[in-house]
Amino acid sequence: MTTIADIRERLRIDLHDPEGTLWPDAALDRHIERALHELSLAIPDERVAIVPTTPGSREISLAGIPGLITVEAVAYPSGRQPPAFVPFERWGGSVTLLAGDVPDGSNAALFITAAHTLDGEGTTLPAHLIDVLATGAAGYAALERALSRTETLNVDEDVARRYADWGRARLTAFRQLLGEHGRARRLRTRRLTG
Repeated sequence: MTTIADIRERLRIDLHDPEGTLWPDAALDRHIERALHELSLAIPDERVAIVPTTPGSREISLAGIPGLITVEAVAYPSGRQPPAFVPFERWGGSVTLLAGDVPDGSNAALFITAAHTLDGEGTTLPAHLIDVLATGAAGYAALERALSRTETLNVDEDVARRYADWGRARLTAFRQLLGEHGRARRLRTRRLTG
């Protein structure tokens, strides 16, 4: 499974910095996190969160769901086939069930989108998005380098411009790839059953 160290290594190759003399790990990690955040908004992790309900209350807390972006659907109680979807309203840190049985403490299934994770153990990103992430992170790193070179005396006075041009090209490619792979472009069918 791909880890943040693997992404760093790819970036160092793309940025021609295999020894890490120009970009310390912390700087690359910051650019990776920024690109991962942008990627997560366009192509979030889709999953089901099983959460407990409170007996007698239609309100379900979202506090225990890390990286939550949206709640797409709620099935209560969880585990039914087909799922018993119920209409709901999201406000702040909770969802309120608008119909169906009043919860008795049974679990609810929340069909959600969430931010992707990437750390030393692995990632939630599918394999086909790893290069997309690296493209975005490389673009952000190159733009940072261009900015740092503008006030520095260089033998090659065009170095800052070339970093900026390359960084902008990478970010343009990154955003095009987000559009191609993005969630908004997928056909989605929905049906609530009660």
